Amino acid sequence: MFTGIVEELGEIVALEPAGDSARITIRGPLVTQDAVHGASIAVNGVCLTVVEVKDDAFTADAVKETLDRSSLGELGPGAKVNLERPVRLSDRLGGHLVQGHVDGVGRLISREPGDRWDVVTFSLPPELSRYVVDKGSITVDGVSLTVVEAGADRFSVALIPTTRELTTLGLKQPGDPVNLEVDVVAKYVERMLGSRVAS
Repeated sequence: MFTGIVEELGEIVALEPAGDSARITIRGPLVTQDAVHGASIAVNGVCLTVVEVKDDAFTADAVKETLDRSSLGELGPGAKVNLERPVRLSDRLGGHLVQGHVDGVGRLISREPGDRWDVVTFSLPPELSRYVVDKGSITVDGVSLTVVEAGADRFSVALIPTTRELTTLGLKQPGDPVNLEVDVVAKYVERMLGSRVAS
């Protein structure tokens, strides 16, 4: 479980396809300090399992499901990625509950600079729109954000200077893909209400 508070900007060292999966090596001096084989690290919002740690980098495997549902397969050496270690039970929950299970991929549509923040609009797969509401939470490339305005096929967020500077969202341009994870609470509520209606 994560909170969507990015700890550091990492960098893809290598992405090696292996049939319908891939082995990814990522440099991240902070997150590798206490990383061990079997640990979890969120990479652009995707929970990956560490299989090797060497110096300031770690290696993880991404299976077909992960590559199909996320934008990880589109990254190459040198690409910057948002990194976060799992939350500990003693930690403050600074963002919101994030599983690291990507629900779909959106794309940056537009960026409107403000005095101290940017209003950024992303496309939203239609099947996810029912989980996204004004002032609700959404995870974009592993970053916990508050929705400014939600539509049927898009949503907007406001990026403060800290978010622009410390995450990949400050680097994204129109057309760039982003991993989206909707609020898991909304999905559970829908499931529970659906079972009540069916019974």
